[in-house]
Amino acid sequence: MSMDTSPGTQPQVISPRLTYRPLRQQDWPFYLAVSQDRSVMRYISDPRSADEIRTQSFDVRLPAWYRGCPHWLCLVIEEKTSGYPVGLCGFIDRGEDIAEVGFLLAAEAQGKGYGSESLRATIAFCFEQQHYRKMIATVTAGNVPSRQTLLSAGFIQEGTLRQTFFLNGRWQDDWVFGLLKEEYRPAARE
Repeated sequence: MSMDTSPGTQPQVISPRLTYRPLRQQDWPFYLAVSQDRSVMRYISDPRSADEIRTQSFDVRLPAWYRGCPHWLCLVIEEKTSGYPVGLCGFIDRGEDIAEVGFLLAAEAQGKGYGSESLRATIAFCFEQQHYRKMIATVTAGNVPSRQTLLSAGFIQEGTLRQTFFLNGRWQDDWVFGLLKEEYRPAARE
């Protein structure tokens, strides 16, 4: 089972209430606002300047994604009804047919089920279109909403990596999650 995963191939990630498209230069103001919102970034990153965010995480996600490339596929999540961006989701190829997933929602978009919806859409894309055999996720210990989102999508917490992430002035534990393709249960199509 092979897919066209050459550079420039448009990812086909779909879900009922949201649309997904690759990150573009025009998304910089939204990306910056989310990346500097401490309520959003509490478990993800210490405060960073606009220049650091631009060079360390925005610019590196702009090139076209293809399977096996060294950077994240970063998709902007937009509400279908309003067209407004509400978050970011995506994954990075970790080799051995494993994809590491991530998701980030703007503060005002949290609590609406968008995290679960976008995660399930990303899982479907990875397993059904890209044919990965496993998906993984790493969450800073204490981030209960992200943990719950992963568990509700079928991920299993595989363990805790003790003191592996420096954040908020101290070493934090990471929770590690995994979902095997054979454990994946597609959502009913609407």
